Amino acid sequence: MSKTIVNKTLSSLKVPLPRGKALHLGPNQEGHISPHDAEHPPLKELIEAGKVEIMDDPDNEAIPSPGRRGPMPFER
Repeated sequence: MSKTIVNKTLSSLKVPLPRGKALHLGPNQEGHISPHDAEHPPLKELIEAGKVEIMDDPDNEAIPSPGRRGPMPFER
C-alpha cells in the first residue's frame, strides 16, 4: 500500500526521500511514496512545517503504467 503526498505550497518542492532519492512536486501536485518513506526525518520536517501533507491511498490500487492507454481490448 502506498501513501499520497501533496505539495501544499505555491512553489515547486524537492521532497527528500531515503537512499538519496527525491520527489519533485509542482504547486498543489501530488505523488506516491511508500509507507516507510513517510518516516524519513527530512520529510517529517516538511510535514511539520505544513509544506506537504501525507494521506493513505483510499483504494489499494496499483498505479496504471504510463504505456497503457484506454480500456482493455474486447475479448471474444
